Amino acid sequence: MAKLILTHEVTGLGAPGDVVDVKDGYARNFLVPRGLATGWSKGAEKEIAAIRKARKAREIETLDEAKATRDSLQSKPVVVSAKAGESGRLFGAVTTAEIADAVKAAGGPSVDRRKIEVGQPIKAVGEFEVKVRLHADVSANVTVKVVAA
Repeated sequence: MAKLILTHEVTGLGAPGDVVDVKDGYARNFLVPRGLATGWSKGAEKEIAAIRKARKAREIETLDEAKATRDSLQSKPVVVSAKAGESGRLFGAVTTAEIADAVKAAGGPSVDRRKIEVGQPIKAVGEFEVKVRLHADVSANVTVKVVAA
């Protein structure tokens, strides 16, 4: 087992600043190469404090704010424009970064692209549901309307 400090949020594992025990292969082949975690050491306590402080500055402060943001996001669909063929099939897929930009353009809060979960890749014109994690206890189901550009 490897002991790591998460530097980014990993679904099902933890948030930045958390110290986790994972299997050696998962650490060596996935978390560390992608920059999602760093090795743990006794001197890393300052690093953990810095990561937690930065996370707290970015996070939505209260549960009430998160619920209000969720209600505003769920009330109207977010429109993403993408290049499509005659049959309505996209030339590529809609990325989480494009969805985050569309949320901000629609008057919503700036959402980190890593907090957006897309079940299946969006590769066609139409309406799709995506999940946006706003707070540890609050997530919003946002309707993304993809239109041909």
